[in-house]
Amino acid sequence: MRALRVVGLHEDGTSIVCEDAERGEKFLLPADERLRAAARGDITRLGQIQIELESQMRPREIQARIRAGETVAQLAASAGIPEQRVERFAYPVLLERSRTAEMAQDAHPVREDGPDVRTLGEVVAYAFGVRGQDYTTATWDAWRGEGGKWVICLQWQTGRSDNRALWSFSPGAHGGTVTALDDHAADLHDPDVRRSPRTLRPVTEEEEADDTQAMLDPAWEAEPEDATVIEAPLPTQAEAEAAPEAPADDVPASRRKAKKTHPVVPAWEDVLLGVRSQRG
Repeated sequence: MRALRVVGLHEDGTSIVCEDAERGEKFLLPADERLRAAARGDITRLGQIQIELESQMRPREIQARIRAGETVAQLAASAGIPEQRVERFAYPVLLERSRTAEMAQDAHPVREDGPDVRTLGEVVAYAFGVRGQDYTTATWDAWRGEGGKWVICLQWQTGRSDNRALWSFSPGAHGGTVTALDDHAADLHDPDVRRSPRTLRPVTEEEEADDTQAMLDPAWEAEPEDATVIEAPLPTQAEAEAAPEAPADDVPASRRKAKKTHPVVPAWEDVLLGVRSQRG
């Protein structure tokens, strides 16, 4: 590498004349922003200029896209530049997004009857507890949405499903307020009320009759739909005559028939002689 010495400013006023002391050759060096940054020893500015030249994207545009929700990896891939060069400009914006997400957790969710007395963080933690989910695995984020309003995002995983809830954050006194932007956020506001309704099937006439019979007779039980009815063969006349009669004590009291009693009719001679008959 040859060393050059500065001779002076070129007549065009935009370049510097340099000379090789050994060979006497002269060179023109553009007096641009990179030269001035290098003369000052401003390494940060040199890196910014390099990003601008390689990606044709100004640092302000990089920060605007990061503030709108893009990650460093997404922006670097789309712009075709190394992530390390994007991080230099993205770092302060990422801190802003993280801080806004923390502030939103202290805001109060807006309901139909007004802001909730609890904060968003408390409401979400309660909802996760009711559902038996681990709140510590959820992650918060924030970015600038359309119209310049902050959008708060909560991401968590249930089984193999990735879930996301969105709120609109309005900073203000006492932490500000947040408004649900999708169904997931609204469900987290009222975890006990918003449940998936069960599918009901119409009641058939047979089931309605069974329910009525069960109300009248608690001991009655309906036959299952898939039950098999087995019919016992009727005994023949010879088998019926040969079968021994069950003793009276074995017959249930509810099935016993009361003995019929008939009035005693006196014989004719008893009537003539005035004698009471002893026949039963």
